[in-house]
Amino acid sequence: MTDDSLSAGFVERGLAHRGAALRYLVGGEGPPLVLVHGFGGAAWNFAALAPLLAPSHRLLIPHLPGHGASSALPAAVSLAAYADAVAAVCEAEQAASVDVVGHSLGGAVALRLAVRRPVLVRRLVLAAAAGISSSTRAAELVLSFFGLVRVGRLTARRTDVVARSPSLRRAVFGRFAVSDASSLSPDAVHGLLRGGALHTDLLSAAGALVRGDPRPDLHRVTCPTLCLWGARDLQVPVDDAFEYARRLRAPLRVIADCGHLLVAERPDACTHAIEAFLA
Repeated sequence: MTDDSLSAGFVERGLAHRGAALRYLVGGEGPPLVLVHGFGGAAWNFAALAPLLAPSHRLLIPHLPGHGASSALPAAVSLAAYADAVAAVCEAEQAASVDVVGHSLGGAVALRLAVRRPVLVRRLVLAAAAGISSSTRAAELVLSFFGLVRVGRLTARRTDVVARSPSLRRAVFGRFAVSDASSLSPDAVHGLLRGGALHTDLLSAAGALVRGDPRPDLHRVTCPTLCLWGARDLQVPVDDAFEYARRLRAPLRVIADCGHLLVAERPDACTHAIEAFLA
C-alpha cells in the first residue's frame, strides 16, 4: 500500500523474520540506500529526508523490530538481532550491496550490520549515532523510562495539532530533540510522531543499546564511513562524533544550529552531506 506520510511512490512491504513480522518502506530509483531510524522512532521519521534522496537512490526504510509497524522479536538481547532484521530486508529486496544511513540507535545498528555483513554494507553514514554515551548508567535510566512510559502514544494522537502550532512543537520537541522546533515542516512532525502509538517493544531496544558499546569492534568496520552530527545535539554529544571519527578514521560533518533529530530538522543539509559522500 502507498504510504502518504513520505511521498507518492513509496510502498509498504512486509516479511516474516525469526518470529516477527517486519514492515518496511520502499521507494526511489538508483543504487540501494538503507535508512535506519532511531530509538522510539519508525520508518516515517525520514518523511522529510527520504523524498530528497529518492530521485537518486532506491530507498529501503525498515521499521526496526518492536517499533512502528514491525512486531517485536521473541528475543532481541543484542544489537545483532536488529542488524540481522535490517539484513533480512535487504535480502528480501535482493540488495546484495547497500549504502546505509543510521540515525541514533539506527547508527549503532548500522555499525553492527557493517561488522556482521561486511560484504553487504558498502558505505556507512552515522547520523548522530548512539552507542558510546548510551552505555552509561544515566543513559540506561533515561532509555528505560521512555521504553516503559512510551510518551509517544500521547503525541501520536495529536500530530495535526502539533504540526500546526509552533508553541506545541516547541513543547513536544524542545531543545533536547531539536535546536529550532519552528523549523520542522508539517511532514517532518507527522513523520516523527506517527509511530508512537504503534510501538510494541522499546525496552528490548533500550537494553540492547545500553549493552552494545560498539567501541571494541570499531576496528572491524572496513567500509568508508561519514560521521554526520548536529552541533547542538544534547542527546548524543558531539564528543561522541569526534571519538567515532577518530576510531574509524572517518570524516566528520557538523551541521550548525541543529539538534539530535537532524534528519528531520535539517534534511537539506543532511542530503547534501550524504550525496557528496556517496558520490
